[in-house]
Order: sequence, then C-alpha cells, then structure tokens
Amino acid sequence: MLDDLPEQFDLVVIGTGFTESCIAAAGSRVGKSVLHLDNNEYYGDVWSSFTMDALCARLDQEVEPHSALRNARYTWHTTEKESETDVQSWNRDSVLAKSRRFSLDLCPRILYAAGELVQLLIKSNICRYAEFRAVDHVCMRHKGEIVSVPCSRSDVFNTKTLTIVEKRLLMKFLTACNDYGEDKCNEDSLEFRGRTFLEYLQAQRVTEKISSCVMQAIAMCGPSTSFEEGMQRTQRFLGSLGRYGNTPFLFPMYGCGELPQCFCRLCAVYGGIYCLKRAVDDIALDSNSNEFLLSSAGKTLRAKNVVSAPGYPPVSKGIELKPHISRGLFISSSPLGNEELNKGGGGVNLLRLLDDEGGREAFLMQLSHYTGACPDGLYIFHLTTPALSEDPASDLAVFTSQLFDQSDPQIIFSSYFTIAAQSSKSPAAEHIYYTNPPTYELDYDAAIANARDIFGKLFPEADFLPRAPDPEEIVVDGEDPSALNEHSLPEDLRAQLHDMQQATQEMDIQE
Repeated sequence: MLDDLPEQFDLVVIGTGFTESCIAAAGSRVGKSVLHLDNNEYYGDVWSSFTMDALCARLDQEVEPHSALRNARYTWHTTEKESETDVQSWNRDSVLAKSRRFSLDLCPRILYAAGELVQLLIKSNICRYAEFRAVDHVCMRHKGEIVSVPCSRSDVFNTKTLTIVEKRLLMKFLTACNDYGEDKCNEDSLEFRGRTFLEYLQAQRVTEKISSCVMQAIAMCGPSTSFEEGMQRTQRFLGSLGRYGNTPFLFPMYGCGELPQCFCRLCAVYGGIYCLKRAVDDIALDSNSNEFLLSSAGKTLRAKNVVSAPGYPPVSKGIELKPHISRGLFISSSPLGNEELNKGGGGVNLLRLLDDEGGREAFLMQLSHYTGACPDGLYIFHLTTPALSEDPASDLAVFTSQLFDQSDPQIIFSSYFTIAAQSSKSPAAEHIYYTNPPTYELDYDAAIANARDIFGKLFPEADFLPRAPDPEEIVVDGEDPSALNEHSLPEDLRAQLHDMQQATQEMDIQE
C-alpha cells in the first residue's frame, strides 16, 4: 500500500470531520487529486457516531494535549424501580449486548428542511447517499411540563395546548412574520427598527403562552434579540415548514456521523484516496517549489495545498485548545414528556431549554429506535450547551435538573464531555488552512460557510460541489452518448457530452 500511494497531490486533507470532508469532496469533484488522512480508525473525528462499546472506549482514552474531546466521564446507573409490565429490564449487560444497534453522536445536529445543508445535498446530488427522518415534535417547557409546539396550520387548529383565541392570535402573528420584508414601508418595520423582538411580541398583545411558543421554539431567541434578527429566525422556521413533514426539521437516520461519510464517498468516487489510522509525522514547506512536504509512515508526500482540522499533530503544535461545547449524552428506558409526545414509541423530539434568567440555553434531542440510533425500548437524550468551564456536568446542571428532577426517566447510562476549540493559530504552519471546530448551532450553516471559504481560497475559479451525475448518466466506453438526456446533466458533463458528439460528427465526415 505504501509503495502504491502516489507522492504528488493537489490537496492533502488531515482529519475526516464534516468540514474537512466537504472540502475534500469539493476538491475531488472538480478534478483535483486529493489525499484524505486521519490518524483515527474511524471517519468523522468529533463529528462521528459510535456504537456503545466504541463510545465507552473513546471516552476512556487518555486525553492527549491536542485532543478536541476532553473532560470525558460516564456512569452506568442501576435502576432499582422496575415496572412489572416492562417487557425487558435494561442494565449495563443488556445494553452492551446490543452495542452495535447504537449510533451515538458526539456532535448531534438537526437540519432545517430548507437550510444550507439540505440545499447543498440536493444541489450536489450527495443526498442519494443519505436518509433522513422528519423531526416529530418541536417542544417547549411551559409551567414545568414539556409540551409540543404546533408548527403547521393543521397542528395549530388541532392542538389542545392553545385556546381558540390563542390559535387565531398565533396564526395572525405567524402570517405577519411570513409577510415581513415584502413591503419596505411596513409600519412595523419602521416602528420597531432598533428595538427587540420581545418588544414587538408584547406590542402584538399575544398571550404569555404564545410568546413562549415563539421565543422558545419558533424564533429560538432571547429577550435581547433584535427585532430584525427575531423576524429573520422566525422566517427561517416558517420557510422550512411543509417540505418533508409537520415540523421544519430533519434528522439523519443512523446518526449525524453518516453525513461526513456521505461527502467522503463522493470524494472517493472522483478519485480521492483515503487512509485511516495514518498520521502525518512531520510537515514542512519547500521554499523552492512552494509545496508542502509531508512525512507519513516513512514516506514523503508532496502537496500543493494542505487543510487540517484543529488538534491533529504535527500541525497542532503551538495551538492552544479551550472548552467550546459542553455535552451530555444519556440513555434511558423511558422517554421524556407525556404519551402524546411519544405516541407509537416516539421518534425525534427537539426541546430548547433556558435557565431561570433566560441568559443561557441548551438544546435537547430525544431519539427513539425509529432513527436507527438505538434498540427498541431505549431512548437517547443529547444535551448541548456552550461551555463555561472544564466541567461539562457543572455547565449542564441547570438543564439536567429541569429534565430529570421533575420527571422520572429511567436513566441507564449518563456521560459528559467537552468539545474543545483552538484559541490561537500555529505560527509554525501559517500556510496551512485550518478548519473550525464544531460551533454551538442547531444546523450546519457555520461548518458549510467555513468549507466554502477555505475552498474558495484554495481554488478560486472552481465551483463548490457542482452536481454529480447519476449512474445512468455516465457514458461507458463504446456507448452512444446521444442516448443521454442532455438537460439532466451537470454543466461540466454537458460540455463533455458536446465535445464527444462533435468528435463523433467529425469522424463521420472524414469517413
């Protein structure tokens, strides 16, 4: 394998996280030679999904100075109270026996149905490698209970959470938000410019319950959020409704770790080379050729460009990592909320939590076996908040108390860990492009923007992830290219088709 590996590449990407995989796929798609390395034995790094055994092993690993995953600990809980009607009693042994049925995310995300990632997956045709499930409920906490927020028009009029008057007020408010921006001289736009979104809500004389619905679950904003930003967030929510389900969100089947692998597949299809469990031992810049010299497994590789995830040696030398995201991951034999929220065994529920002052927030995702992330009869709770310290359990305590103190889920497994971010750029490798670590966001917008930005600097004339053809659109040697439907092809393949047809016509003339 070492002898067969080419020595010259247009692009070497270190780390197989989401952002790095986007860049590798985009480079390979436009014809660049790409080598994608990772010293881990799995794809995704901190964007990955693990089986139960693999997660415990990963959390048990000794923390290295450059590791983005730190402060990890986990606990197995023995449930003393068991219902006589329980079909199966879950414990450590029974959970580990079904280890391969789990897909546990280190960095879970939810996708807006009309968001950046969904549009990119469709545009590039990478969507054929992935499968999604619509989020079943968008929830909020109201008077100590977890309740579903009506999203679609039918949900609004069928919900028992709101009175008839409140239903009309909510529909009127959402219609006004949806129409915002169409009339530049709108009185609301002028009157509330420079003020907060909460002030606008209060001026509409909506009830406290509707205000909670909008602030907690629809706009997902705080008391200091500006009027313009609140409107933009509300429109983003409304713009994703009615596409794939009753809510505006999607969740990847089998966990979010599938998404980096989708981009890796595209990269490999277009000639990208993958080497897992292979580290870069040393890296230097050749001043004569302005190319990078990478030493890996006893072989010297040359690359015109290098992109690296933070925390990968040797490019991580001199980079200081600091706490960025605090994570909690729990496995339970019972779901959160009432029967209506978990009808038929549940699906995917999303809940935004706030502390008492409203200054801090966290996102909770509850997953059932219908997501392919856990066995039937178990539920996964993903809890995420911006890190305040090196103690993720302490950072999340204000939110876990809201979830677990007032309800009675049967927690079998709990774990806490921190995802760190770089606080400075390495002066020893200033010509290397570094991707950003996962940020605290619901979707993948920041990661995609980071990938676009780096790709644009590497290859300014190239299109970022143009559409890949379907298998039936690929011309095999000896086939008649005119049999293809020209209008269904991507632009670059359409040009190739024209060239092939022109060459065929010239040969016919000569004959």
